[in-house]
Amino acid sequence: MTVTLLPFKAGLVVSAVLTTAVLTGVAVAIVKDRSQKSAVATAMTGGDETLAPAIFRRYGCSGCHTIPGVAGADGKVGGELNMVRERVYIGDGLNNTPDNLVRWIVSPTDFSKRTAMPVTGITETEARHVAAYLYAR
Repeated sequence: MTVTLLPFKAGLVVSAVLTTAVLTGVAVAIVKDRSQKSAVATAMTGGDETLAPAIFRRYGCSGCHTIPGVAGADGKVGGELNMVRERVYIGDGLNNTPDNLVRWIVSPTDFSKRTAMPVTGITETEARHVAAYLYAR
């Protein structure tokens, strides 16, 4: 059986194949980039980002912050927690380092008495998981 494509249809098929190939390449690059970011975040913080969404919910973070990838985390009180890894400063003017981020999450009032962020009771280990999540995005 021979299938003959008209030039117009052949062009559409080629276009669709090329578009699919490009999108697949982009998807692979995104996954690879995300995987690399995750590995770096884990190495930097000693945390496990997969545990963070439950921690965000348990401690009420999602009530104050908008957190990418966490369902229902659309709070408007605290800052939006996206692209944290690209920020120079976190919290109340702290240099953005993994240790500072963990310390800020555990006890923000140690750094700023006027912060709206409460001391939640989150442990250092849990804060490391949260930091890994934030640095991986």
